[in-house]
Order: sequence, then C-alpha cells, then structure tokens
Amino acid sequence: MTVNTRAATQASRSPWQIGIPLVWLLLLWLAVTGMAQLEGFFRLFEPDVRSVIYSRVDFSLLLGRHLFVVAIAALVTITLGLASGIAVTRKKGRDFLPLVSQLASMGQTFPPVAVLALAVPVLGFGTLPIIVALMLYGLLPIVRNTLTGLQEVDVGIKEAARAMGMTSGQILRQVELPMAAPVIMAGIRTSVTINIATAALGATVGASNLGDPIIAGIVNGNTAYVVQGALLIGLLALSVDSTFEQVQRRLKADESPRNK
Repeated sequence: MTVNTRAATQASRSPWQIGIPLVWLLLLWLAVTGMAQLEGFFRLFEPDVRSVIYSRVDFSLLLGRHLFVVAIAALVTITLGLASGIAVTRKKGRDFLPLVSQLASMGQTFPPVAVLALAVPVLGFGTLPIIVALMLYGLLPIVRNTLTGLQEVDVGIKEAARAMGMTSGQILRQVELPMAAPVIMAGIRTSVTINIATAALGATVGASNLGDPIIAGIVNGNTAYVVQGALLIGLLALSVDSTFEQVQRRLKADESPRNK
C-alpha cells in the first residue's frame, strides 16, 4: 500500500465517522428506555388526552420484534439476491439475466400493502405476511447491485487470474466478489434500510413491532403515539444505515490497494 493510499484509508476512517453509528444507537436506546421521561414533550402534541405515552407493549420488546422481522427478510433476500445475481452472470446462466432482472423489478412494483392484502388470506395474520412483503420489496436493490458489481469487474483482471491457473470458482470467490463487494453492500444497505420503515405496515395485519404505536395513534387519533413510533423507526433506520455505511467505506478502502 502506498503512502497516499494509506493516508486516504486513515482519513476515510476518522474517529467521528466511526462514532456516528454509536451515536445513533445510543439515541435509539435512550429513546426506547426513557420514552416515559419525555411525557412533557409528547404532551405538546396531545395536551387534552389522558395518556400520551404508548404503554400497551414495552418499546424494547417492539424493537426486538421489529429487528427480527427485518433480519429474517434480509437474510432471505440477501441469499436469493446474491445467488441469482451470481448465477445469471455465469456463462450457463446468462440467458436468464433479463428474466431475473424483470422478476426482481416486479417485486418492487407491488405496493407492500397490496402484497399484505394478498398474503393474509393464504398465510393468515401475523408475522409471516410482512416477511413475505419485505422479501419481495427488498430483493431488487440486492439483485441489481450484484449484477452491476460483478459485471463491472475488469475482464483483464479475470483473464490474468485465469492465466495464473485459478478455476472459475476461485476467480469468483477471490477476485470478482471482493471487487464487487462495495457495490453489493450498497444494494444490501438500501434494501435493509427501506425495509426497516416498510416493516411498520406489519402492525396492520397483527405483526407486533414498532408500527404498533403508529397504528394505535391513527386509530385513536393520538398524534403522540404516531410520533413515538416514527421516532424509534427513524432512529433505528439511521443506526443501521450508518453502520452499513461504515462497512461500505471499509470495503472501498480495502479494494483500493487491490486495484493499484
């Protein structure tokens, strides 16, 4: 690694940037555990109601359920997105590339609410319908970025690796995926961040999560409940997004010496 590259890498990992995810996580935890202490603030939104703090379910429990749903959906979409993206960029699967792209795009053209409406009669109320909706809605960014990342790998680099005696599998694992990792991570980041907000819709079909206070606030005409749910979802999204950003920066920094 050259001196300039090392300096650029260290600059991209400044203490302030590294600490941003921790700041958001701390704010999220303080909001979850200390929501009752903010009663005076939320009273500004609803001065005439008896209760302005959502208390039907503990916020920490709602946060855990929200994370569980998003994590399961992310695990499935990442697996499917990477597998399909890799498969259609191989010689034997290139004929299916347009089909995979179109199927992934179709998943995001359906509004999550419509997916829930179609899924509930088949899957019933609860967590499963929202997981299905998140899978369909979050697949496109991962597939698209996997295709872009793998297709942008320099052909000359792959030919050089092949000339060194590396097999197709070794080229994929040791050359293509590491070089495409920053682009792929950007797709995963987009998918997960979007689904953190979208998961709140699960509360409409009986999936208990951070969408509960929002739905309860809408039903009861209590703006304070809505603000509490939106605040926690926003802090969670910022925490996850900033964490992915740091991972993406590290991948880009690690990729720079490889391209020299």
